Amino acid sequence: MTQIEYPAALTNGRQRSEILALMQNRLDDQRYQHCLRVEKTARELAKRFGQDVDRAGLAGLLHDYAKQIPNNTYIDVIKRNGFDLDLLNYNRGVWHGLVGTWFIKQEVGVTDHLVIQAIERHTTGDPDMSTLDQIIFVADFIEPARELPIEAKARVAAQTNMREATLIELENTLQYLIGQRKVVYPKTLLTYNAFIQIKE
Repeated sequence: MTQIEYPAALTNGRQRSEILALMQNRLDDQRYQHCLRVEKTARELAKRFGQDVDRAGLAGLLHDYAKQIPNNTYIDVIKRNGFDLDLLNYNRGVWHGLVGTWFIKQEVGVTDHLVIQAIERHTTGDPDMSTLDQIIFVADFIEPARELPIEAKARVAAQTNMREATLIELENTLQYLIGQRKVVYPKTLLTYNAFIQIKE
């Protein structure tokens, strides 16, 4: 396979090798390898659905950059940088998308609006998710190491229908949260409602 390299305009001039080194400083090996698989899956999905392969790949690579940042650091960033304080009622599962892009901008230097938006939306969804946003949302769910039946079902759907694959993931997320009696982030429910009403 040809070595991936991203346009300097997307990476603020950083080589992919530099980005990988930054990621290895932030993530354990298991999470790092997951990000590499999501990058590959996102690039494949982007090619399949006619989207920007480099933006998809970069967003897939960086989607979990902030996944293992300590909670106290997140709380401090939310309080000091103008984020909605309602986010304090949630946890890193939500934060690493919506707030995690702050760390990506500051530490990695990636600021491309479409890349950042896709990363922000990969944890909660958004009623206005673009196809690129959906690709990152789904690639995270169906990367090759994901082996649950529901993940396999979404993988099959993603062969032809990104909306259906997105809906399968949304249904799974809501069922899990409700089954565990966990708080549902409002935008996730709004996303489900928006997507279920879209006519083919």
